[in-house]
Order: sequence, then C-alpha cells, then structure tokens
Amino acid sequence: MSLAFGLTVLTMAYAVGHISGCHLNPAVSVGLWASGRFPAKELLPYMGAQVLGGIVAGGVLYLIATGKTGFDVGSGFASNGYGEHSPGGYTMQAALITEVVMTMMFIVIILGATDKRVPAGFAPLAIGLGLTLIHLISIPVTNTSVNPARSTGMALYVGDWATAQLWLFWIAPLVGGALGAVIYRFIGKSED
Repeated sequence: MSLAFGLTVLTMAYAVGHISGCHLNPAVSVGLWASGRFPAKELLPYMGAQVLGGIVAGGVLYLIATGKTGFDVGSGFASNGYGEHSPGGYTMQAALITEVVMTMMFIVIILGATDKRVPAGFAPLAIGLGLTLIHLISIPVTNTSVNPARSTGMALYVGDWATAQLWLFWIAPLVGGALGAVIYRFIGKSED
C-alpha cells in the first residue's frame, strides 16, 4: 500500500505539478508558505480546495469499499489514529511525534528537490520515493497522515473516534510543515 501511495504522488506530481505545484496537502502548502515560496493570500483557498478534494476522494473510496461483502466502515477505513486506533497500539505522544517528524522530513524533501539549484525534472521522483519511505515508517504508528486533507476525508466517513482524534492529524502535520520550512531555510541557504 505504501509503495502504491508513493507512486500515486509521483504520478500526480508529474501530471499536475506544472499546473498547481501539485498542492494536495495543507501541510505542504503551509511549509511552502513558511519557506517563502507560496503567497499567504492563496493559503486558505488552497487548503479549502485540498480538504474538499480529500472528502471527495474519501467518498470515492467509500463507494468502492462498500462494494465488498462484509465491509465495515467502523473498522477504521484507513483513518488515522492513536491509542487503540493505532495499527500498532502507539500512544498519542508517539503519534504526535511521528506525524510532526515525518511531515517535517517530507517538507525538507520537497523544498530540497524543488530548489532552483537542483536539476529540473527529478523532484517528483524524490518526493514520491520520500513519501513511500515515510509511509513505511509511520503506517504502523498512525496509518500515516502527513496530510490533514487526506485524514479529514477518511475520518468524516468513519465518524466517532476518527473525527474525535482528527485534531492531532491537523496540528502535527501543520507544525511539521512549518518546522520543515525553518530547517530547510537553515540547511538549504545559498553560500553566495
């Protein structure tokens, strides 16, 4: 599943990156804004569109999943969670740290791969492979968010515990996005 998700991001980055920068994630938009690469006036409209896209994508997945006999949305439906709703039983603190750090690293990868000093055309490959690695690390802990829009899209269909825990999967990725920008501004500054 994590390889498929990484390949999906890679494909989408090549398909629509030249149109929108492939902003499919509020944490990425916050990271790009915090790094000075995205205008503040576009942040909230992008985030609104990203959440709407996450809800629509969740609906499409829900329609597909309900086509299987015995499907139970209450079993989690790929929602993010901690405690008893973590795939590996990890605590809220472990989930928070995981989501902040993984999102922070994702933003560092994005900013580094799209830096004007890097050869053009390879960013989607680095970003897709980076996201695959992030999923391999964090699926056992939280089912991997690093994207509040994706988390919202799943949680709204599950309801109950998934919406109650959704706050963590907004706060941690947004904090991680901002931290990634701060780190990249420090490590990625030009020697000019």
